[in-house]
Amino acid sequence: MPRAGLSAAAVSRVALGVVDAGGPGGFADLTLARVAAEAGVATPSLYKHVGSLAALRREVAVLAVRDLTEQLVRATLGRSGPDAVRALCHAMRDYAHAHPGRYAAVQVAADPADPDDAGLAAAGAEVVGVITAVLRGFELPEERAVDAVRAVRAAVHGYVTLELGGGFRLPQDLDRSFAVLVDLVVAGIEALAAA
Repeated sequence: MPRAGLSAAAVSRVALGVVDAGGPGGFADLTLARVAAEAGVATPSLYKHVGSLAALRREVAVLAVRDLTEQLVRATLGRSGPDAVRALCHAMRDYAHAHPGRYAAVQVAADPADPDDAGLAAAGAEVVGVITAVLRGFELPEERAVDAVRAVRAAVHGYVTLELGGGFRLPQDLDRSFAVLVDLVVAGIEALAAA
């Protein structure tokens, strides 16, 4: 059914729905044809609102990063130290489970040399800022903070990527294993702070 009042924002919302509906591969499989079909318009009609598939993918990534940032802020507000890190890690995993397609979009890094990526760079800086704020309670040396941020992201991302991809087939409890991973992350940050 054709939709009246299609706008750039509306196209982005439709694209987010397409990404969500596609599961872990939803972002990779995003096409203008799929968005147009979902919006009930012909694909060329989208060009009135988006410049290209790349521009739409970039906008979806920005919206997904902002969405994740809001969830991380809610999860960690009023917490500090290991408790905050645990809440952060679980919120990241929960987001990946709830929105596997958007989670894939969150992994897109802005090209610092591309002015079109300025919005994505700003959104990325906000989510990294939340993680950095969570880690502030460990009193890490400033030059090691980026190492800790990368370690947290890599640990959680590695786990959820394997989990969502069906990489854990043994019957042992996945939540327990994730809790162990988070404990190891906390211990690693504490060791980094003490080094």
